[in-house]
Amino acid sequence: MKLKIAVLSGDGIGPEIMKQGVAVLNAIAARYNHEFIYEDSICGAHAIDEVGDPFPESTFQTCMNADAVFFAAVGDLRYDNNPTSKVRPEQGLLAMRKKLGLFANIRPVTTFDCLLHKSPLKDELIKGADFVVIRELTGGMYFGEKYQDNDMAYDTDIYTRPEIVRILRVAFEMSQKRKKHLTVVDKANVLASSRLWRQIAKEMEPQYPDVETDYMFIDNASMRVLTEPRFFDVIVTENTFGDILTDETSCITGSMGLQPSASLGEHTPLFEPVHGSWPQAAGKNIANPLAQILSAAMLLEHFGLNEEGKAVRNAVNASLDANVRTPEIQVEGGRTYGTVEVGEWIAEYIKNE
Repeated sequence: MKLKIAVLSGDGIGPEIMKQGVAVLNAIAARYNHEFIYEDSICGAHAIDEVGDPFPESTFQTCMNADAVFFAAVGDLRYDNNPTSKVRPEQGLLAMRKKLGLFANIRPVTTFDCLLHKSPLKDELIKGADFVVIRELTGGMYFGEKYQDNDMAYDTDIYTRPEIVRILRVAFEMSQKRKKHLTVVDKANVLASSRLWRQIAKEMEPQYPDVETDYMFIDNASMRVLTEPRFFDVIVTENTFGDILTDETSCITGSMGLQPSASLGEHTPLFEPVHGSWPQAAGKNIANPLAQILSAAMLLEHFGLNEEGKAVRNAVNASLDANVRTPEIQVEGGRTYGTVEVGEWIAEYIKNE
């Protein structure tokens, strides 16, 4: 297969983990006789420095002309520590989602038996947890009307019926392919937008009679993903709730450096780790590249390359079993491996398996 991939390394640790993600894709291409063509583009703080725009038109066109976008992270301490800044790296991420129509963010949450001890939760709670969070990505407070002065600020949490229907359809259909259990997470007891979500979900239920659908307020869901993670199969929720909930699930995996994601919608699909740019670690060769590498597996599987995706996952599992790990997930007394060493080990495993 021939794929054209837009590569957006972004800021902080982004370029370091991206190199390892691309190395793994190249290993897959060599082993399975595929051709992956990469085109690098700027985004985030790097793009602000160069052209004053965190998601410039040239990057947008590169993404539109590609089969897939492989993205790392954006964010810079210069902007984190300056709340009055009018242009911010994260605006580029929001613009990318909006302009590419990426309304459905798919975040799998799974555990690795050899890393259960890295979770702050008890082994017996999380062992075997395997669910997916589907986050609506282009609506809600992040995109609603905003205002701020010295004395007042507001963000409008707005959703329309078409926006809700399309994300719920993704969730119902994914539930049909998994364990046929969907949990709709909202705050319908307080928020009008959530009541519309719940109303539409109940209207759609009869279209999917094979799916068991339940409803949960976000505060309850935030507790139960940590106390009963095996209860869930597919969770669907709005933008802000999904952003917070999916970071919380890193307590289950033991590290945000293990969580990949896909963003799907109207145009080019995008694949990225869920963690941020961690600028404090940039250039230190300590960032965990596994989420970026597992995002590459999701990219491959999106195009029907399931054997190739499995090969990536097998290599990641093998690296963990061999204790080839970056510091935050290494066993006590284990050898120290850097970002580069982990990526190279996995790429070589794929080539030689």
